[in-house]
Amino acid sequence: MKTYLVTGAAGFIGFHVSRALLERGDRVLGLDNLNDYYDVSLKKARLRLLQDNEDFNFYKEDLANREGLSRIFGQNKIQVVCNMAAQAGVRYSLENPFAYQSSNVEGFLNIIHLSQEHKVENFVYASSSSVYGSNEKVPFSVRDRVDNPISLYAATKKANELIAHTYSHLYSLPCSGLRLFTVYGPWGRPDMALFIFTKAITKNQPIEVYNFGKMRRDFTYIDDIVQGVLASMDRPVPYAIYNLGNSRAVDLLYFIECIEKELGKKAEKKLLPMQPGDVVETYADISESERDLGFHPTTRIEEGIASFINWYRSFYGEEND
Repeated sequence: MKTYLVTGAAGFIGFHVSRALLERGDRVLGLDNLNDYYDVSLKKARLRLLQDNEDFNFYKEDLANREGLSRIFGQNKIQVVCNMAAQAGVRYSLENPFAYQSSNVEGFLNIIHLSQEHKVENFVYASSSSVYGSNEKVPFSVRDRVDNPISLYAATKKANELIAHTYSHLYSLPCSGLRLFTVYGPWGRPDMALFIFTKAITKNQPIEVYNFGKMRRDFTYIDDIVQGVLASMDRPVPYAIYNLGNSRAVDLLYFIECIEKELGKKAEKKLLPMQPGDVVETYADISESERDLGFHPTTRIEEGIASFINWYRSFYGEEND
């Protein structure tokens, strides 16, 4: 049994990664600051499921608090770190840029530095497809240059990759950065398109569709992402960047059609121009992930949306009808 530190354990992806580790018999130290970026009750509900397992221990802590993090490392023999914690959201970075500086830059430096000091076996962290910026070459490859981010969120994720490269080079700390492509599924965040659209359509409210619907996204189901994250944690390498995406770009309007079909309701669409910091298309080249991690996403968009809506109805019941 190994001991894993999963940051952002009460968040969408961190929760699923923690649960998968526990299900296979590992010990998980979950860390989260439980901030109010979105509904804290959803984070606490995820956390309660994890706390049902005796091999899970939770620490309410902020990555920006180096002393608090240092105590956690000092009290536990941590073998693998999975850093899923971050201030998320492209659009929110326009409103509150310093939240990204604190969590995604200062916090990232704290966690990777302590991982190096305590000689962990592997350091895996969430990067983002947003680092590709307005790259017009598709599919996006980890071999592409990513020097032109178009949001502060993307810039902080690119900074994480550079910091990780430095720590790998200077201290031989195994580091893998995972560029995640539009992750969705049960227990998803309320600021994500699938959640927003489902809630609005259920309540007979209009949905905002940017770039007049002319967008494509590489929507990737959470179970497929978790498989890739665990594979990366199980395969330490000196330094690597991997794309974790479904490798199938889906038209936004078809995505909405799938939601409508599953809900049995039509959406009232409010067509709007492109938002600052957003991109028209994301599409992952996953050849390196397939080769090195055995990463093979299998969930079709129709299946994934049905799974999310089943969870949404179960979790919220009649509240949002």
